[in-house]
Amino acid sequence: MIAKPFEPKIIAFCCHYCAYASADLMGSMRIQYPPNIRIIRTPCTGRLEVGYYMKALENGADGVLVAGCMEGGCHFIDGNLYAKRRVNHIREMFEEIGLEKERLRMVNVSASMARPLADHIIDMVETVRQLGPSSLQNKTTFNQSETAQ
Repeated sequence: MIAKPFEPKIIAFCCHYCAYASADLMGSMRIQYPPNIRIIRTPCTGRLEVGYYMKALENGADGVLVAGCMEGGCHFIDGNLYAKRRVNHIREMFEEIGLEKERLRMVNVSASMARPLADHIIDMVETVRQLGPSSLQNKTTFNQSETAQ
């Protein structure tokens, strides 16, 4: 039996006004990006608490990408700045618990930045592919269909 190469699963939390609109534009422009990513629209990245990132990793994601508005361009004034501080703090926590900090990343894009967002996604997938599967996953709750095979 030939083992399949590791394909990481990435969760992308995208703010409604900029990053999600940019992701929508990627589709309209037919810009190709890896199918490894699942995009979740959020009102603002500043509203995402630590638990969202940890739950994503515990439930099977190998990496988390947070995509917010450009700095100074947040529709909720400082939401993306709060998110940036929170993401940087969690990355430090990851190192303390022995998890690679590269599994969590924040990027800033505007609604018209479809190509740069696709490039961020491609880079994130490649980075996590090199890191390998996350050790934080709860193997019993992830992809019941895969374990049944």
